[in-house]
Amino acid sequence: MQTSTINTPRVANSSAFSVESRNGRPDFDLASALQKVSPKQQAKAQKTATDFEAMFLNSMFSQMTSGLKGEGPFGDTPGTGVWRSMLTEQYSKTFANAGGVGIASEVYRTLIMQQTKTIRTA
Repeated sequence: MQTSTINTPRVANSSAFSVESRNGRPDFDLASALQKVSPKQQAKAQKTATDFEAMFLNSMFSQMTSGLKGEGPFGDTPGTGVWRSMLTEQYSKTFANAGGVGIASEVYRTLIMQQTKTIRTA
């Protein structure tokens, strides 16, 4: 049995930055914009979008663990505040790099579309 694959353009190795990420349908506006923006600018926009999502997730995780009391790694002992902030920072970076919750792809699309508008007006 032979299966066929559909070759769709990809922005990067991450599926969060695929061209067909708008409600499961191809995003022709983004595909068109990507042809006008250099690969270096695309990579920079992707990193910026992922970093933004990591920052957002870090804020969410910090709020989620701020009220925990008691013993253990999330307890309310003198050294856990610093340790907890480092842990939530690493969690947020890991989540964002693994695909995140969908914020990075929208930020990336917005950045690319804005760069295309800047190219047109310059």
